[in-house]
Amino acid sequence: MLYAVLCYHDEDVVGCWSKAEDDAVMARLSVVHGKLASEGRLGPVARLLPTTAATTLRKDSDPPLVLDGPFAETKEQLLGFYLIECASLDAAIEAARDLARANPGGAYEIRPVERFFPDSRPAAGASEGGEPA
Repeated sequence: MLYAVLCYHDEDVVGCWSKAEDDAVMARLSVVHGKLASEGRLGPVARLLPTTAATTLRKDSDPPLVLDGPFAETKEQLLGFYLIECASLDAAIEAARDLARANPGGAYEIRPVERFFPDSRPAAGASEGGEPA
């Protein structure tokens, strides 16, 4: 099963790290990345730019409203994500624990990922569910 590990942290705290502090965290994370990669379990990894670079499309208005900034003001922001292949939720939690030991603070949200292949959808007019959120 594929799992998304969503990385949350206080953006102001992470943004204040010195280059040496950031490099140290990234070096510790590289050890975990290497282990997952050598096991063939590491998918795409992304470190998001700050929320000041975000744009939000609010779907609850007609027409949808485009706003500068993140969707919500929160203490912790989504700063990045991993996609990892794990045999079970327990294995995904253990991978997140390894990441947490390398990069303390914040939180990791772990979610199973359902693969979505747009080219395999039913033809227009066929009724089999709605659009992805």
